[in-house]
Amino acid sequence: MDSGVTKGWSLHTKLAQETVPVGDLPLARVLLAKDASYPWLILVPRLPGLVELIDLEENAQVQLLGEVAAAARALKNITRCDKLNVAALGNQVPQLHVHVIARRHSDAAWPKPVWGVKPALAYSDHEQASLLGSLRESLKSGGLTETDH
Repeated sequence: MDSGVTKGWSLHTKLAQETVPVGDLPLARVLLAKDASYPWLILVPRLPGLVELIDLEENAQVQLLGEVAAAARALKNITRCDKLNVAALGNQVPQLHVHVIARRHSDAAWPKPVWGVKPALAYSDHEQASLLGSLRESLKSGGLTETDH
């Protein structure tokens, strides 16, 4: 992506509070939701003012889809989940973001959506560090760079 990525961009407060940064792909920041019940990534394009997928220009839409696919493959390989849920809803957070959620037939929400089923379950420090390390390693080939923001 061009140098316009991140200029004037900031992460929505709710996303920042409810996630841990995994790193940055060429277009999107990759975040890990703080809910061990469902290993859950959120990708947020680092361009200002985006609400809908159609707000991205066509090449950026393709770029985002490729990054979502890479994140989904990584999450599936690491978690060995039964199903992936991929969605861009934005009903509570207007900033464009895409959820990639690893689902198991045995999870508390199955087969319904994960939202509102039960309070978020915190990762142990070890579980979170291990998952973050695996995700970062897996996404390096896609151009992931680590970030502290």
